Order: sequence, then C-alpha cells, then structure tokens
Amino acid sequence: MMNLPLVFRGDHSSFVVVGGGNIAQRKIRTLLQADCTLQVVAPELPHDLQQHILNSPQANWQAQLADESLDFADAGFVVLATDNGELNQALATKARSEGRKVCRVDQTTDNDFIFPAVIDRSPVLVAVSTSGGSPALTRYLKERLEAFLPLEYADLGKLMQSLRERIKQKLPAKERAAFWRLWIHSNVPELVISRQPERAEVLSEALIAGSEETRGEAYLVGAGPGDPDLLTFRALRLIQSADVVYYDRLVNPRILEFISPDAEKFYVGKAKSDHAVPQEGINQLLVKSAQEGKRVLRLKGGDPFIFGRGGEEIEELAEAGVPFQVVPGITAASGCASYSGIPLTHRDHAQSVRFVTGHLKDGTCNLPWHELIHPHQTLVIYMGLTGIPVICQQLMDHGMSASTPIALIEKGTLPDQKVHISTIADMPAYVAEHTLQAPTLTVIGSVVSLHDKLSWKNDS
Repeated sequence: MMNLPLVFRGDHSSFVVVGGGNIAQRKIRTLLQADCTLQVVAPELPHDLQQHILNSPQANWQAQLADESLDFADAGFVVLATDNGELNQALATKARSEGRKVCRVDQTTDNDFIFPAVIDRSPVLVAVSTSGGSPALTRYLKERLEAFLPLEYADLGKLMQSLRERIKQKLPAKERAAFWRLWIHSNVPELVISRQPERAEVLSEALIAGSEETRGEAYLVGAGPGDPDLLTFRALRLIQSADVVYYDRLVNPRILEFISPDAEKFYVGKAKSDHAVPQEGINQLLVKSAQEGKRVLRLKGGDPFIFGRGGEEIEELAEAGVPFQVVPGITAASGCASYSGIPLTHRDHAQSVRFVTGHLKDGTCNLPWHELIHPHQTLVIYMGLTGIPVICQQLMDHGMSASTPIALIEKGTLPDQKVHISTIADMPAYVAEHTLQAPTLTVIGSVVSLHDKLSWKNDS
C-alpha cells in the first residue's frame, strides 16, 4: 500500500482550490463542510456555492481565471481542477517548490493527496478510496457501505465520546481496554441504533459501576420468504449479534450462515403434525434465555406477525418483563408474488387482497368461504397445499367461477422456485398428478393471468 490514510482536523487545514467545474465544486463543498480555511480561484461558481463561501468566515472566492502567477503562500494543500492540463502541471510544480501538497484531479499518479469518498456519521467517518484510479468503484463501494451504516451510528459515536471522560474518572487506565471490550459487545450499541437512548445510558452506567446485567433481550425477527437478499438491514445486524438463536423450518440455511459461530443455535421448526418443540415450549425457552442475560434471536420465516405466531411469543416475553423488539420480514405473499410476476393488486384486476391460512389451529380447513368470494379481490392462502381439493371445491360451491385462475408458487424466491398455473376447477387434478413440495403459497384471482406477461424470474 503506497497511500497512507490519515484524518486531518479541517479547522486546522488550509486549502486553495483552482477551478470551478463540477469536480472542483465537489471538493469545495467537502472542504467547506469540514470548516477548512479555503481560497477558491475560479471565474464562475453556482449561486448557492457563492453564498456558502460568503457565509463562511474562513473562505473566500477570487472570481478570476488562474494563471502561473497564482500565489499559494497561505495554503498547506493545493487542489488543481482546471481543464487546462499544462496550467495544472505548471501550478503543481510551483506549489511543490513552495512546500505545498498537491492534488491534480486530471491525474491519478501526480498527487500528494487524494479525496476519498466519505460516509459521514459524525463523529464517525468512513473513508473509501481506490487511490484515484477508479472513481466509479469508489462511489459504488460508498453506496453499498452507506446502506449498512444507519444514521444512528452518529449517536453511538457521540455516546462513546461522552463516556470517555467518565471512564477516565472512574476506572484506572489498566481496566479501560477491558471495559470497552465489554461495553461494545454488550447490548448498548443495539439499544442506541434501535433508538432507545435512555436504556442505553442506564446500561452504560451499570457497566461502569461493574454491576452485572440481570436480563437480556429478545429479538423477534422475520427472515423473509427465503432469498437472503430480502433480509432487512436490521434483521442482518441482529442475526450477527445474537448470543442464542431459535430458528424455524422455513428459514433458508444460507441465512443461518450469518449467525456468529460463537452463538448457540436451536432448531424449533414446526411442520404439519411434526413439532420439534411445542409452541409453549418455544415461548418458555425465549424467556429463560433472555433472563440468563443473553441476546436471544427468534428467527422466523416470512413476517413474524403474519401467520407466524409472533404475537403469542411476545405476549409471554411481555408478561415476564423481558425487553424485546420485533423486526418485520417480507411476508411470503409479497415476496413469492413479486418473484412470480403476479401483482397482488392491479387496477384492471383486483382492488383488494386477502390473506388467509389454509391450516387452522384445529388442523381443519374451515374458512369463512362466503367472505372470500369477491370479483375484484386477490385471495392468498398460506399453508394450503394439502387442502387444495377442499379449498377449490368450497370456493366453487360458494359461487367462485370454476375458470378463476390459481397459482401455486413452490419454493418462492429461491433459485428452484416453480410456479404452477391452472384454474380452481382443474388444480386438484393437477396437484394429484404432480409432486409439489412445501413451502407452497396459493394465489387465486384474475391477477394470476398476468404471470406469463410479467414474470421476470426464470422458474426451474
């Protein structure tokens, strides 16, 4: 690595920027934001940038064309951004002869310093650079990293700054490094990022005082319909930070790979007539683990509040006084329909959508059939594969046209997704003749007819 990344105090640095084009304007805005002493030499600047310079006591603008007589006496750093390569070269030679550091925006090699792309979560700053060789890649990486750094990291940085003085006063120097390791791996950072500053402050004080955490926290997290790319950023963060994970049958194994290797993992999935752990047992496990001071992740396929029994689980947590948060996931109806090119609503087909489960608590498929028959409604049935003959017959018996399109989306959003299209009259026979595997989502309604036209993902 030939470049040395450093962070300078902006208010202790002085710059001259020569040029007023788009690249120069970006450098000027960066330097103004950092409170640098700044001299701009350019014949023209946008009005808003002129006003910004005018309102900055440490900045000034010389509205003129630059030439080789330009004076760099008051600058430590010189940015050359004219469209005249020969002039940039001459000014670079002059500036270096006067002991200045030079950045030429028209060169990738003749530079003493370069401007990285900066992700600003002040006081946290993350710089990304390709040494000036690939600005497009720099911007690409910055965009990707920004998505993983919530704005609340600024609050986390401020809290840590405020704690430093308290730590110096209360802990001897030899104990501080151990404290910070304990603090950063505690639940405080997550409390800050999830916008619970009061709890973060209380827990920080308890850790400074040396008192033990008496209870942990539970996270009820939706893992989405299968494709790991559909995880939310918060879901991914909590998956990576959990101490113990209880996961369901429908959670993609690739998502489980995000779990820390130090975390405990327990399968508590449920299939029809095959419950690895009864629901009440799961509820008690969540409470017990949290009361042991652990960060407990309950990882559920889809969305925990849509046929996921998430409400039952957090009821028990609430009754036990365990702090918790719920992270929604993309529910199967939305994810599978989107990956199949079947819009759940469409102005020409359906103005409403209804979600029902085809597998009730008592094991039957006894639905309010008369409520499900609407000409401009999409009907989505979860866990209804084994009940397809009953579902289709009941819908026809209650007035739904036998020619109504129906889709069975098998393993939706996964690489081996399959979409099976028929009518409610013919689908039972189709299912009997083919081997379909769960998870399978059922979509019924006119919108299914759009699949051939709007499908964008190749079904296997």
